[in-house]
Amino acid sequence: DLDVARRAEPHARLDQAETVKERVKFLEHFLDALIGKNDEIVPELAWQMGRPVRYGGEKRGVEERSRYMIGIAEESLKPSMRPDKDGFERWIAREPLGTVMVIAPWNYPYLTAVNSIVPALMAGNAVILKPSEKTPATGEFLVDCFHRAGISAAVVQLLIGGPEEGKALVAHPGIDGVLFTGSAQVGIAINRKLAANPGKIVALEMGGNNPLVLWSTPKLHDAAVLIVQSAFTTAGQRCTAARRLIVKSSMYEEAIAEIVKLTDRLIVGGPFDEPAPFMGPVIDNATADQLTEAFIYLMSHGGKVVRHMRRLNEDLPFLSPAIIDVTAMAERPDIEMFGPLLQIVRVDDFDEAIAEANATRFGLSASLIGGNPQEYNRFWANVRAGIVNWNRPTNGASSEAPFGGIGLSGNHRPAAFYAADYCAYPVASVEMEQPRATIGTGFRDA
Repeated sequence: DLDVARRAEPHARLDQAETVKERVKFLEHFLDALIGKNDEIVPELAWQMGRPVRYGGEKRGVEERSRYMIGIAEESLKPSMRPDKDGFERWIAREPLGTVMVIAPWNYPYLTAVNSIVPALMAGNAVILKPSEKTPATGEFLVDCFHRAGISAAVVQLLIGGPEEGKALVAHPGIDGVLFTGSAQVGIAINRKLAANPGKIVALEMGGNNPLVLWSTPKLHDAAVLIVQSAFTTAGQRCTAARRLIVKSSMYEEAIAEIVKLTDRLIVGGPFDEPAPFMGPVIDNATADQLTEAFIYLMSHGGKVVRHMRRLNEDLPFLSPAIIDVTAMAERPDIEMFGPLLQIVRVDDFDEAIAEANATRFGLSASLIGGNPQEYNRFWANVRAGIVNWNRPTNGASSEAPFGGIGLSGNHRPAAFYAADYCAYPVASVEMEQPRATIGTGFRDA
């Protein structure tokens, strides 16, 4: 109810200098409520999206990210004063936007929602959360935790619905900001819809066609583990998952053999299966069909199959992890294939590897495995991405660092470290206790 949210704004945006501490207390209560219900969220996520129940990364990420953002609230939002000339005081403060809409995706419904809601509340906004229609129960769980913490039901609200409900709220004049995480297609549509309305802040996190470069290293088994983690964790359904493996030609055969050996050992199964699976299903049968068709497209346009993508059950969305060498393809599709599908490209020198890594409109995450410090410095300086790692997976971003990308991956408003910055706007003021003024020129004598 936008009218209720609007009426709640004055309560949410009390004087900044006095109430950031109060907001922090409420958010600490929220964190306590969240931790108190941890035993419920992991099986809930498993049931909703098929994620193996052994995986607790999102739960830990929510706790770490929330604790970190709450910890930096006062520092990032407190007003600051700088003395000015002639006894004036020059203040810089931050004011909340008003009512913001948070749109969360289905693949990390818990963490991505918290990434936006916590800083929005810290800044004094009212929030309406729209979870994905594929994982609505997670949104209900999260909003309930905010209410249990004493945060008004008017200040944090829930909208359950599909694309049409989302479109209507995005365009509503009562919404002052849209904080979106999801596909590039939907993010671009939101950006286009609001392009003529500069009064609304739009923060977009839209995934990636992420490169992982494998270069000179004697530790091929460790490299293979990092590659498999990057490409196939959560069935490849992470915005930071490695989509393209760029390999030095001279180490291609040995490296691919090690990757294949490890991939063939991966267990694919249901979230509660024993032994515990590495990968669960993709989100639904339509997604499984799209990924299978994408694999067939790559194969029929010059791709050389290393490991086939197989449908493990015709009635359910379980896929085997797939690997395909696309070096010989004349035109490689620059799209986010959101699942367990890894494309390989062979290159002869490091400049070619960097050029290949940058051959995308996206720019979220990139990793170099192997190489030396000089090569990593070149990689870091020249690869266009918001997250650049060395000898670490493309996924698993730090809770205490910015999270976001450039190009089709985002619009320069990363989550986490900088999130409070776009959930409030800066206000500058020059102050003096009593009026005092003179005009030296332009007047006739009295």
